[in-house]
Amino acid sequence: MKLAPNFSLKELTASQTAERLNIKNEPDQQQLVNLVHLCTHVLQPVREHYGKVVTVSSGLRVLKLNKAIGSSDKSQHVLGQACDFEIYGLDNHLVAQFIAEKLDYDKLILEFYSPPNGGWIHVSYDMHNNRKEIMTASRDSDGKVHYNTGFNV
Repeated sequence: MKLAPNFSLKELTASQTAERLNIKNEPDQQQLVNLVHLCTHVLQPVREHYGKVVTVSSGLRVLKLNKAIGSSDKSQHVLGQACDFEIYGLDNHLVAQFIAEKLDYDKLILEFYSPPNGGWIHVSYDMHNNRKEIMTASRDSDGKVHYNTGFNV
């Protein structure tokens, strides 16, 4: 099933953890609607702007899967509103800046960035309330994750 011209349901629900733990990572109707909006309003415009494959590393995570990986129950991944991705060969900060300046989104997080291709981009889209929050995630020397407002690169 296509969610947008260059994005399929399969790639937005793929999970090695779900496969290994035999968890069905399949969307309900609302999660499916949210995935379509995420793809239509964010991922597809990114794909069209750069003309390169957008590789999704994590999209929908049903609650059971989300718990299995130790993520928050409040994660927008559970709602089908968020994904983590990168475009191989492009600087993640450059791509995140494009999204920040040109697209509508809820949260945009440059996660564990190290130039030029380290880390990934987390982006979410909420069809009812896009807050346009920008953050940077990093780890301290003890491995604790810190979120700072804006792109701190």
